[in-house]
Amino acid sequence: MAATSKPSRFETGDDLETFVESHDVALVEFYTSGCALCQAMEPVLGNVARATDVAIGMVNPGDDIELVDRFDIRSVPTLILFEDGDETARLAEGFQGGDAVTDFLETHVPNAVDAD
Repeated sequence: MAATSKPSRFETGDDLETFVESHDVALVEFYTSGCALCQAMEPVLGNVARATDVAIGMVNPGDDIELVDRFDIRSVPTLILFEDGDETARLAEGFQGGDAVTDFLETHVPNAVDAD
């Protein structure tokens, strides 16, 4: 399935699982409502989605509290990279700019990032 130019939003863990399983590579932001850093990540992730072949999603684990334990979410925003349905890397260091997110993807999934 092709990546989109805008992050997809999910309400439940089931929605998230379907998204992750339907993409070879997926980056998911775990955020909370009212988190200014999380809100600032959304346009960054939109730019990253347009610049790469990586499908990007967003989920508020407060909407499905089981996700907090399932993905060991200790702070937000947390970015988790999935390949073939499995977590392969995570970035949980607060707000990240577009270059930092792209560098993270280039490090872990270089084939999914255009080298032009």
